[in-house]
Amino acid sequence: MLRVLIIPAVLAALCCSSAEAHRIWLRPSQTVLSGAEPWVTVDAAVSNDLFYFNHFPLGLDNLVITAPDGSKVEAQNQAVGKYRSVFDLPLEQTGTYRIAVVNQGLFASWTEDGERRRFRGSVDSFSEAVPADAKNLQVTESYGRVETFVTNGQPNGTALKPTGKGVELVPLTHPNDLYAGEKATFQLLVNGQPAEGLEIELIRGETRYRDAHDAQTLSTDNNGEFTVTWPEAGMYWFETSVQDKDTQIEQAQQRRMSYAVTLEVLPQ
Repeated sequence: MLRVLIIPAVLAALCCSSAEAHRIWLRPSQTVLSGAEPWVTVDAAVSNDLFYFNHFPLGLDNLVITAPDGSKVEAQNQAVGKYRSVFDLPLEQTGTYRIAVVNQGLFASWTEDGERRRFRGSVDSFSEAVPADAKNLQVTESYGRVETFVTNGQPNGTALKPTGKGVELVPLTHPNDLYAGEKATFQLLVNGQPAEGLEIELIRGETRYRDAHDAQTLSTDNNGEFTVTWPEAGMYWFETSVQDKDTQIEQAQQRRMSYAVTLEVLPQ
């Protein structure tokens, strides 16, 4: 029997490559709202098709919601089902909210008694689960962010400020001001620094009803920026990842960081 520390499914998913076709996403019921304290409902899942529930729910243990004034707010009516998680958010402030699931942990493998052992979990639980004298120990730091944005009334940028951790999106075009046929420019950062040469996979949703995913591959320039011209209205998703040896955790030899976001493009 392998010694395995069970963690929320999202952390395992964030350690996977996009080639495995499991897409990690948050999908709001609307992204642009107005009125007296409107609400938005958000679905959260890991699936083969965007945005269709057919694999497993995205864990909400590390859900972080930033309000337009920069404060943290709590989701309402959280629930986890067989194929998706769901929660509601009352938009009590005017402006833009950032809704994210942020996970950090370690993946390790080693040899013990002639067998290969594995661990996935938090930094704090690593020393309890992995022997100090473990042979052939390989440890990877994992940091993943999955997010979306919604705006009540007039958009603002306070919640959009980067934290300086992992891969992050800086929307040079506001993420709730996207229209079919128009260009939008974004910047990607890695630990607060512009990320040159990152490859981005961009896909319009409802892939279940198309013969092909019609994915676009984009790359960041030397300032970490890239531009998209939206071909049509709809919900879009894109993801990127970085793997290097610049780990911030003492036990790890390498680091993997991933990022995924859902954006709504409105008709003209």
